[in-house]
Amino acid sequence: MSQNIPIVIGGPTASGKSQLAIDLALAFDGVVINADASQVYKSIPIIAASPDAKDKQTVPHMLYEYLEDEVSGNVVMWLEEAVKAIKEVWQQGKTPIIVGGGGLYLDNLINGTTPIPEVNPEIRKQALMLVEKIGSDGLYDRLQKIDSAGAALVNPNDSTRVRRAYEIFMTTGVSIAEWFKRPLIKRLPDTKFFVIKLLPPKAELDKRCNLRFDIMMAQGALKEVENLLKKHLSWQLPIMKAQGVPDLAAFLNGEISFNQAVENAKLHTRQYAKRQLTWFRNKLNADIVLNECYTGQSQIINCVKKEYKMLHK
Repeated sequence: MSQNIPIVIGGPTASGKSQLAIDLALAFDGVVINADASQVYKSIPIIAASPDAKDKQTVPHMLYEYLEDEVSGNVVMWLEEAVKAIKEVWQQGKTPIIVGGGGLYLDNLINGTTPIPEVNPEIRKQALMLVEKIGSDGLYDRLQKIDSAGAALVNPNDSTRVRRAYEIFMTTGVSIAEWFKRPLIKRLPDTKFFVIKLLPPKAELDKRCNLRFDIMMAQGALKEVENLLKKHLSWQLPIMKAQGVPDLAAFLNGEISFNQAVENAKLHTRQYAKRQLTWFRNKLNADIVLNECYTGQSQIINCVKKEYKMLHK
């Protein structure tokens, strides 16, 4: 039995990726596999805009809401699970449909990843504690002392990347600068991917970002953040940096008004979507480029069917 070519859907938040994935799963007897860094967490299905119960009943979904809050999810961890999921879907004779706004995740899956080993969990825990104690600037200073070449590659203000560079050096004794020079490793080396990217106009995307956040609030996003705060988690964890979480937390902590929190969250979501647009426009090669949001257009599904069939010959 020949393996079905995986379909990859990438694009900015609120562009209609998830609905497109579901409709393509119906058309191709597929299974939707998540490639979004926030939708992997169990505690924030609303604010991460994860597929709801109806979506999951319509077609099978994998790698959604499977990580605990305390886990510092990353591309290496996701890639391991994604490759397993794709192989599982193949075994079922179905089509893997990988969807998400995580450009780095999709790029590593398609084009390969640096051969960096998994970070030692104890070192990761120590690094998180260090950031809490001495701040991102303090950790960056330490990184400069032990790995000046690696420090030169990261933005001192990007605490996640500073911490990652520190963890990698402490685990392997090798600078990220050196790791990045090594040949990329493809986890699925003989696999062709059929790639679709959505690049809608920014004005349309802005409206959809605003509307979607209003819907999230009506569905209980604030309660999700309230429950997160009760756990007193490190602010360095990815779940605490998910879009909307810091802004709503600022309201719950009495730092800003409710209206200001909502406006800030909408602004930050729009800014994030703009960065995603730029990344996908410049970085991801695609078989089909959609210059509009997906809202159920049947002609798009027909176009994908036609192009996919040609690739599968």
